[in-house]
Amino acid sequence: MNMLDQITAEDIKAASTPADLRRGRGSVSNVSGRFEKLAHESMDDGWQTPWVENNRKTTVSLESPKAILTRNNSPDLPFDRSINPYRGCEHGCSYCYARPTHSYQGLSPGLDFESRLFAKPEAATLLLKELSKKKYKVAPIALGTNTDPYQPIEKEYEITRSILKVLDKCSHPVTIVTKNHMVTRDIDILARMAERGLVKVDMSITTLDPKLSRIMEPRASTPQKRLDALKRLHEAGIPTGMLLAPVIPAINDHEIENILAACANMGVSEAYYIPIKLPNEVAPLFTAWLKEHFPDRAGRVMSRIRSWRAGRLNDPRFGMRNIAQGVDGMMLARRFRVTIERLGLNKNPVQLNCNIFEKPIDTACGQLTLF
Repeated sequence: MNMLDQITAEDIKAASTPADLRRGRGSVSNVSGRFEKLAHESMDDGWQTPWVENNRKTTVSLESPKAILTRNNSPDLPFDRSINPYRGCEHGCSYCYARPTHSYQGLSPGLDFESRLFAKPEAATLLLKELSKKKYKVAPIALGTNTDPYQPIEKEYEITRSILKVLDKCSHPVTIVTKNHMVTRDIDILARMAERGLVKVDMSITTLDPKLSRIMEPRASTPQKRLDALKRLHEAGIPTGMLLAPVIPAINDHEIENILAACANMGVSEAYYIPIKLPNEVAPLFTAWLKEHFPDRAGRVMSRIRSWRAGRLNDPRFGMRNIAQGVDGMMLARRFRVTIERLGLNKNPVQLNCNIFEKPIDTACGQLTLF
C-alpha cells in the first residue's frame, strides 16, 4: 500500500513541529514522503528534554542536471517547455501543488520542501547548449512553473538572472510567474526584451490582506510589494498580468473583485485564476494547516473544495485540473468573468515574438551555426 494512503491530516497534526520552531514557515509538520518505507515523528518522552531539531534554517544544495529544459504536452498548460532554476521553494505556500516533488528526493513535502532547497548554478550554460542544437524550435519558455524563480535565495545565486541574460542575447521569448518583488531587480533586462516583444511577467496575488498573506505564503513578498512590482514593470513598458492562484473557498474567494481591481490599477492587461487543487501529500498537509489556522471554518472549506472537484480533493483528469465544477464552481467562474469584463482585461492577450531568435554559438564545437 502506498504510504500516502495511510497518512491523514490528523497524523500530520500529531507529528507537527512546535510553532516556535517553525516560525516563518508554511507547513505545520515534516511528514515523511510517500515513497519512504518508514514514517518518522517526534514525541515528548516526558523528561522535558530540549527539542533537538534546529529552527528550520534554510539550506541549499547544488545540483548538476544534464539538461535544464523540461518538456510537457499537457492540454492544461499554456506552454510546452519550462525551466526551474531551483527545487523546493522558501516562500512556504501551504497549498503549493509542487510540494510532492520533494518526495522524489527522499525528503518531506512539508517543512523540507521550504527549507531544504536545491539550486542549479549551471542552468544558463545548459540553456545555451539546448538553444544551440540544430533541431531546436522556438517557443516561449516558462519560468516559475514548479517553484518560484525569484524566491529569496535568488538574491544570492542569481540563476534566474543568468537565464534571462541568455534569453535576451538570443532574442528568445519567455514568460515569468512569481510572487516576489525581486523581479524588479531585472527590469534592465526585461525592458530590453519587452521592446522586442519577448517577455511577459505574471504576478501571483492571492490576497490583499497582509496578515492572511503571512499565514498563506509566509516568505513571499507582501501584497502591497507585489502590486508595486506590477506598477514598476508596467511603467518600464513590460507587459504584465496577474494570476489569482489558488482561489480557496471561505479563505480568499471573497477578495476576487478587489484583487482584480487593484491589479488593473497597476496596469495589468490580463488576469487568470486557478481553484485550489490538493494532489498527493498536499491534501493532508493543507488540511492540517487549515485546522491550525482556521479551525472555525476548516470543515466548510474542505466541503466546498470537494464540491468543486466532484467529491474529491483533486481531479487529475486532463481538462479538469484547473476547473471548479458544480454550481459553486460556475458561480466562481461567472464572478471572475464579469469582473474582468468590467475592468477591460483580457481583451488583447500578449503574443510573444518567436521570429527573431538568434541561435547562439554551438557550445559543443565553438562554431557559429549557419542554418
